[in-house]
Amino acid sequence: MLPHDAGSYDDLASRFSWEVPEYFNISVAVCDDWADRAPHREALVVADEDGDTVSYSYADLKQLSNQLANLLTARGIQPGDRIGVLMPQRLETAIAHIAALKLGAISIPLFTLFGEEALGFRLANSGAKAVITDAAGAAKLDGLRDSLPDLATVFCADGDQDGAEDLHSHMAGHEGTFSPFQTRADDPAIIIYTSGTTGQPKGALHGHRVLLGHLPGVEMSHDFLGQPDDRIWTPADWAWIGGLLDVLMPALYLGVPVVACRFKKFTAEAAFKLLEAHKIRNTFLPPTALKMMRQVPVPETHYKLNLRSIASGGETLGAELIEWGRRTFGLTINEFYGQTECNMIVSSCHKVMDARPGIMGRPVPGHNVAIVDDNGTPVADGTLGNIAVERPDPVMFLGYWNNPDATRQKFAGDWLLTGDTGMKDEGGWIRFVGRDDDVITSSGYRIGPGEIEDCLIKHPAVALAGVVGKPDPQRTEIVKAFIVLKAGHEPGDALAKEIADFVKIRLAAHEYPREIEFVDALPMTTTGKVIRRELRTRAADTNGDRG
Repeated sequence: MLPHDAGSYDDLASRFSWEVPEYFNISVAVCDDWADRAPHREALVVADEDGDTVSYSYADLKQLSNQLANLLTARGIQPGDRIGVLMPQRLETAIAHIAALKLGAISIPLFTLFGEEALGFRLANSGAKAVITDAAGAAKLDGLRDSLPDLATVFCADGDQDGAEDLHSHMAGHEGTFSPFQTRADDPAIIIYTSGTTGQPKGALHGHRVLLGHLPGVEMSHDFLGQPDDRIWTPADWAWIGGLLDVLMPALYLGVPVVACRFKKFTAEAAFKLLEAHKIRNTFLPPTALKMMRQVPVPETHYKLNLRSIASGGETLGAELIEWGRRTFGLTINEFYGQTECNMIVSSCHKVMDARPGIMGRPVPGHNVAIVDDNGTPVADGTLGNIAVERPDPVMFLGYWNNPDATRQKFAGDWLLTGDTGMKDEGGWIRFVGRDDDVITSSGYRIGPGEIEDCLIKHPAVALAGVVGKPDPQRTEIVKAFIVLKAGHEPGDALAKEIADFVKIRLAAHEYPREIEFVDALPMTTTGKVIRRELRTRAADTNGDRG
């Protein structure tokens, strides 16, 4: 852990060193260790939009996850097997991950808004043997079972469904004691699928040490998370690294109660009400959420807030948002940076350094972050280059699941290349300059165009498709598709909507093209690749046809 009494960044960095044991299991660290020494300590608070609240202790999490671990063992799940978790923020989501990791299995967080095609790919690619889900997820999976021969077991937290068994009734028949599998810190724990610039998503495989690797960045971005009365919530779904490993798991490890409440639709007013009602002290709010909340007039006069820290990442914070945060919450929002493969590696921390709007922060202690050229050679201060992280590093992924070629391409020597460009000054402050141009950043999500293009060309009217991000004042970017139609199909608003819905149903609500432009041809390289650079320029200059 970071020295919480540090008086400066240099003091913080000089006094930190990694303590990664040979054997480490995330589930034991976030659940059993606390349950054994402080069983009644509050761990998870599940709130719904109607105001109903249920609190769970660490002892509750231990017993429930033990029952689930015994149930999964009885169904033949063994160490190394993959278990999908397809639910929003709720009790069963937390215990499913904890139980899987106790078994020595590998959990796969899955986004509830994924359509059948997105889910089918991830479950087939990972070879998942079991999925724990809710009623909505069970309905999607029911149509996929025939194409997923490895998927033998589906449990539903909402009771029996077609193709899914009632989770709680089956858990009730099993003991509340379980001996966790002894895992090494480098043993596989979690696969989080991330969208790349080409082709299908890749599964970033993380070891159990990834939790320890996250801790310095989480502590730093929350002005030393783990203070008395800390209590954390985020609207970020636990299916993403920002919700699961930036909030849920680190908070449980540090003994900080986590409030679980995933709104059906995020609104600024609902967020303010939740912060007030549950006396939230710490929150991770993506910039898009902050921009929406900023539209509420003088919220500080309408809501009694008690926040101690706000962390934000996924998009760059500007001076205006930082100043608004100071006026509204009486604190400085801390910006952090990372990606699924290597997260929480740069951060600001108001307790030890003043924020510099437009500059992400400094390397989190323990991570060697540098600006390098394409060959992995560090460049001089003030020089534009690739933001990179040196291996070995506890927070760094083990590699892409069953994709050694993609893993090799992620590195230049011992430097993991994030795909983003930036500059570092002589004081070590890192400024984000640009990203891998093909990746779309929309409402905090990083979206690869390849999966969307693959889906689009499955529509019977689509011959060719090119997908890019179009600048948007609220979402940073929206997904825009340029489409060449097959002969016999005429462009129009109705067809644009049909194509957009086609993607929304099959992939995810955040990935469908909000804007579609029909074109006669796409700009291509001599090798037949779409020149997305030209499409981005065109998207920035045109309104297109809304989908």
